[in-house]
Amino acid sequence: MNNMTPSPSEKAAPSAKQGSFRLDAKTAIVTGGGSGIGRAIAARFAAQGAKIHILDLSLKDAEATCREIGAAGGNAEAHVCDVTDQKQVIGAFQQLAAQGPISILVNNAGISHIGTAESTSEEEFDRVMRVNVKGFYNCARAVVPHMKSTGGVILNMASIAGSSGLADRFAYSVSKGAVLAMTYSIARDYLAYNIRCNCISPARVHTPFVDGYLKNNYPGREQEIFDKLSKAQPVGRMGEPEEVAGLALFLCSDEASFITGVDYLLDGGFMNLRG
Repeated sequence: MNNMTPSPSEKAAPSAKQGSFRLDAKTAIVTGGGSGIGRAIAARFAAQGAKIHILDLSLKDAEATCREIGAAGGNAEAHVCDVTDQKQVIGAFQQLAAQGPISILVNNAGISHIGTAESTSEEEFDRVMRVNVKGFYNCARAVVPHMKSTGGVILNMASIAGSSGLADRFAYSVSKGAVLAMTYSIARDYLAYNIRCNCISPARVHTPFVDGYLKNNYPGREQEIFDKLSKAQPVGRMGEPEEVAGLALFLCSDEASFITGVDYLLDGGFMNLRG
């Protein structure tokens, strides 16, 4: 017979019945939620009860996501925001925080780039850093003051490019390596405020960006190259946005309350199972 008294953390641990990855009464901000992975995350979070705010450069795309969420019975609002503009970001977050506590930030807005150190121009390099690194920093800097009194979760979208040598992805890889370091730093600095910070590092995910990339760079060979890129993952296919959204939901839910400062691979075995 065990007479040990449960610790406070054991008493507070959510049961499956209490949690089940629900996000009721939580407000989540998803940057770049107008398409691809961001759209899938916003839809999944809304389905689990969260109030969603989509921040995107394209109001049209953000509103499309909100209509999709509304049609499924969820609650979402669209906002135009350039994450590279710190004043604009801070203003947007202040406006949203005035409506109620911000529980979750998903730093997802980003751009890709193809090129080596030689072929990447200074302008291209600066643009990738501005969106993929400064944009994440701007949003984290804007949300942390609002989370300090209530706690919260910051989830950064990184990439296997940040920790693996991928050909012709110089600037993109540098930016995602910075996201990894940013994640660890934020997690360390705000432990005392109950602010968790993790990141997800996907391999190739089949999004509209991939289809556009194939169409623009390999006209007439789209299926051939798609198959080649798919087979780069040992499981033999690309990931789907909904699969990223599933992991994001877990990491932002109360069931993951003991997880912070971690990079999660979502790569179909790319990093550890290549022959």
